[in-house]
Amino acid sequence: MANTYKYIRWFESLSSQDVPLVGGKNASLGEMIRTLKSEGIRVPDGFATTAEAYQKFIDENHLQERMHSILDDFRNKKRTLEDTGESIRNLFYQGTFSEEIAREIQDAYEELSKRYQTDTVDVAVRSSATAEDLPEASFAGQQETYLNVVGKEALLKSCRKCYASLFTNRAISYRENLNYEHMKVALSAGIQKMVRADKASAGVIFSIDTETGFPNIVVINASWGLGENVVKGAVTPDEYKVFKPLLGNEKLRPIIEKVLGVKEKKMIYMEGGHTKNVDTTKEERVSFTLHDEEILKLARWACVIEKHYEKPMDMEWAKDGESGELFIVQARPETVQSRKVAAELKTYTLKESGKRLLSGIAIGDSIVTGKVSIIKSADEMEKFVEDSILATGMTDPDWVPIMRRSKGIITNYGGRTSHAAIVSRELGIPAVIGTGNATETLQDGQEITLSCAEGDHGYIYEGALEFEESEINLEEIPETKTQIMMNIASPEASFRWWRLPCKGIGLARMEFIINNIIKIHPMALAHFDRVEDKKAREQIEKLTERYEDKAEYFVDLLARGIAKIAAPQYPNEVIVRMSDFKTNEYANLIGGKQFEPKEDNPMLGFRGASRYYSPRYQEGFALECQAIKRVREEIGMANVVIMIPFCRTLAEADRVLEVLAKNGLKRHENGLKVYVMSEIPSNVILAEKFAERFDGFSIGSNDLTQLVLGVDRDSAELAELFDERNDAVKMMIQKQIELAHKTHTKVGICGQAPSDYPEFAEFLVRVGIDSMSLNPDSVVEVKQRVAHIEKQK
Repeated sequence: MANTYKYIRWFESLSSQDVPLVGGKNASLGEMIRTLKSEGIRVPDGFATTAEAYQKFIDENHLQERMHSILDDFRNKKRTLEDTGESIRNLFYQGTFSEEIAREIQDAYEELSKRYQTDTVDVAVRSSATAEDLPEASFAGQQETYLNVVGKEALLKSCRKCYASLFTNRAISYRENLNYEHMKVALSAGIQKMVRADKASAGVIFSIDTETGFPNIVVINASWGLGENVVKGAVTPDEYKVFKPLLGNEKLRPIIEKVLGVKEKKMIYMEGGHTKNVDTTKEERVSFTLHDEEILKLARWACVIEKHYEKPMDMEWAKDGESGELFIVQARPETVQSRKVAAELKTYTLKESGKRLLSGIAIGDSIVTGKVSIIKSADEMEKFVEDSILATGMTDPDWVPIMRRSKGIITNYGGRTSHAAIVSRELGIPAVIGTGNATETLQDGQEITLSCAEGDHGYIYEGALEFEESEINLEEIPETKTQIMMNIASPEASFRWWRLPCKGIGLARMEFIINNIIKIHPMALAHFDRVEDKKAREQIEKLTERYEDKAEYFVDLLARGIAKIAAPQYPNEVIVRMSDFKTNEYANLIGGKQFEPKEDNPMLGFRGASRYYSPRYQEGFALECQAIKRVREEIGMANVVIMIPFCRTLAEADRVLEVLAKNGLKRHENGLKVYVMSEIPSNVILAEKFAERFDGFSIGSNDLTQLVLGVDRDSAELAELFDERNDAVKMMIQKQIELAHKTHTKVGICGQAPSDYPEFAEFLVRVGIDSMSLNPDSVVEVKQRVAHIEKQK
């Protein structure tokens, strides 16, 4: 439509080139409405006041000279930051719009109301600074937003408040620190139709993993009510992660993680305009805010927006509770991970264990030690101790000055997209967000260790623990003929190490997911009615309360855990070992004791393949199979290979393959490969026969050493006899490789020996091993060693 206004621009007439005219936020909204509507992306209509309108407001109210004077006093330490901000804001509050600008704003509001077939449309009024959202300096969150503004007079008042918010204490401090000239930044007010998220949900989307920089993930945070609580970190939201490369296939549902947030409160409309927070109901707290189809739609939109802007993006979304429609209400460049150098990998490792006091969401991947400074409210900020670790309930942009002076940050509330998380990333300060009760658990001045180096979860430990920091230049690492893979147990670790120069995962241990995430014995879920232990029943009821079918709890969490492990290595092979707990380990799972026999020697007992076809466990194994089938066929990780552990005989191999097929995992159907662990002498002796049944071998050097030498690997008395470098063990490994290669079958190794012993890695290369799967912290060193050996060879 033609623009008939001098100081107003309709969103649909704007493009990303109009930042000097209407600021980053409004230019981005216009760009999306103008160019992405045809892609199905919905953005609420609206208009923006221009930077010229802001300058005219300053000129007509004679503010410039007075503002300069106040800022000069601040720089000369004649005024405090608080006094400076308040004095300048009052100038804006007391000012008035010229008749011409006021009439244009009111006329545009009237026109927007007509578009929505009402007399007084409810709008959000957002500040959009002309220096905001530049990749070089993220000003996001420095100005204010006013929600549920209704009526012409209320709109004019909100526009003046937007102008004033260019001089909040935090915005002044931010620009001073970055040497931005205050008077060169102008402000545009964006007036946009409100989405009735107060009756549904809202949140934030990133088109890149905000912690690791992994680019193939969309991260969505969601909570009930208006989105301000998510942005400010006032609630712990739900979190969803979606794998981008598989979103193009409409038949797949590549949601690799769903984490339920507490969602303590929600922001809703008040009568007569404005908003308020109310407590959420118990049902809202235990329910996800979005259905899978909505998650996938938002993720697809995020990919379209990222592709259009050709950079990772940070977006806000809202769901209208009246129409059920989803909307994007903001989009700006992501300014932290997208600027990191991909070729550099800095790692931190704790060198000792300690008493764990708290846990929460890890922001960053470093470790710091120091004394705690507990600040419960903004009124106490002057008590903050320089270079200490800040502990507080939550932060908002007013806290930035003391956040800058802290070594680390701990909050009670918030999620990955909260204010505290965003600013911590931007400042490069590690933070543990959403601990629940840090300000009550910790003592002011207490010495602690804050660790974000252990995956998605961050931990607070008592005392100052020793840790190690190292930096790796990934571009200097040579390629190898021998395939270098990783051993991974934790889904978080897979993301943390995505930059490592390896091709695939040679051993993904599902036991970690079962033990640490699921926690319940699968047979106790398949037969909950048979669980006798009262405490176990209560624990199972609590953990599975969102699931009508308790067995689905196991399948869902295991499938997503495996998918999260597989995603960073896609499309390289990720070899998932089916469960290999011993009976005593299975018994320690919730509800496990009554389903497990007591054995004197579990290491050589009812474990591995023998469980899968046994009446004692076959229904539990069926749940494992359902999870694998879901990972491959519904989520879409067809790079997942399954591996059978401790398969003693050929007859047992046949029975396991039969059970797999019965559970929908027929070898070679839909490209499914099935590997076997070579960890028993019979696997080596009959390698050619096993190769007829399996697609590859993975040498488990721990068990193989134990059984070749007759040494209990857990025995402290015999520890000096346990050595993979023993000639007998090496002869078995060499024989395994020779026999497998006769049948053109791949052989890898997933033990620790190549990491621990350089000469063992050399031996493996010389006898022709196809792949080595290593612990992540050994990958770089061993790969360099293997390249050197191959060059000599």
